[in-house]
Amino acid sequence: MSEKTVIVGLSGGVDSSVAALLLKQQGYRVLGLFMKNWEDDDDDAYCAARQDLLDVMSVADVLGVDVEVVNFAAEYRERVFAEFLREYQAGRTPNPDVLCNSEIKFKAFLEHALALGADHIATGHYAEVRENAGSHQLLKAADGGKDQSYFLHRLNQAQLSRTLFPLARLYKREVRQIAADAGLHVAHKKDSTGICFIGERPFKAFLSRYLPPQKGEIRRLDDDLLLGEHDGLMYHTLGQRKGLHIGGRKETGKPGGEHAAWFVAGKDLARNVLYVVQGHAHPALLHDRLIARQLSWIAGQAPHPRWVYAAKPRYRSEDAPCVLASVGDAECVLDFAQPQWALTPGQSVVLYEGRVCLGGGVIESAENIAGNIAGKGNRHDV
Repeated sequence: MSEKTVIVGLSGGVDSSVAALLLKQQGYRVLGLFMKNWEDDDDDAYCAARQDLLDVMSVADVLGVDVEVVNFAAEYRERVFAEFLREYQAGRTPNPDVLCNSEIKFKAFLEHALALGADHIATGHYAEVRENAGSHQLLKAADGGKDQSYFLHRLNQAQLSRTLFPLARLYKREVRQIAADAGLHVAHKKDSTGICFIGERPFKAFLSRYLPPQKGEIRRLDDDLLLGEHDGLMYHTLGQRKGLHIGGRKETGKPGGEHAAWFVAGKDLARNVLYVVQGHAHPALLHDRLIARQLSWIAGQAPHPRWVYAAKPRYRSEDAPCVLASVGDAECVLDFAQPQWALTPGQSVVLYEGRVCLGGGVIESAENIAGNIAGKGNRHDV
């Protein structure tokens, strides 16, 4: 093959390091790029950027790869973080990693790489790109436990056509073994967790720096009984159990039984009230229809309406059979075969046909249509 240039987004972790190694072994001319996307608190104990860069340089030295450091912090703040704050202020629960991929890692990074003359970019994501009849498909990775197609569902044809995912057919244990065999010191480095710019820090403390606390009431959804006080609706998400500080309460005859755990079931922005219910199986937490907006379809056009697909209404959820009841430019409606738990406005719902990721949208609202779920539905949900 003719030597093509691939610029690999190196993060300092084992996945991107092995991606670069495999591409070199395949005959590509490999360059590395380290993206600096967050600089508000560089000297904070939770910011690992310095160590990550040191790890990148160490790996690059072993592989014989040149590395460029690029600062995308301004783009990140404008395209990702500002939207993150707007969504939380509106009482929703956004997924900034989805937006980071479409706006930074596969847009700002891709544009920069192409300007440098690269033929492709590559990352250590667990997903696969497949060309099919002149278009590009995004597929789930072989390692179902690590598959990241959910976070990549906003990518378009232009982005996928220039993207390589070398880890598509590998399992995590194989990736770590490849790194160890190659003498890469990151072979057993712990995976990063949490939102990229928040890291391991306490989420509430971080968010309060940008969205000041606004105390309000916590009430029981069933009868509006006052139970306690919250510090701000933005600190809570539907289905949340921890951090409510309202303790156990003996409610014989109520859904969930005696001393059942409390869960967030809705928000009333106008009254600044957080509504909770008792018991994981409370009807107010179960919905079989959702409406999604901000749609993005990988093929450039929507899937066939009224067909049966599988959907992930959150990253770690199992694929749930559903019907695409209707789809337009502005929104789509999904009807699920079985009620789904805590469908959360602001989160992404991603549609699949087998291994193929079709795209998705942002959950706007949820409701019950089957008639087999009692309760008040999403009356107070944002």
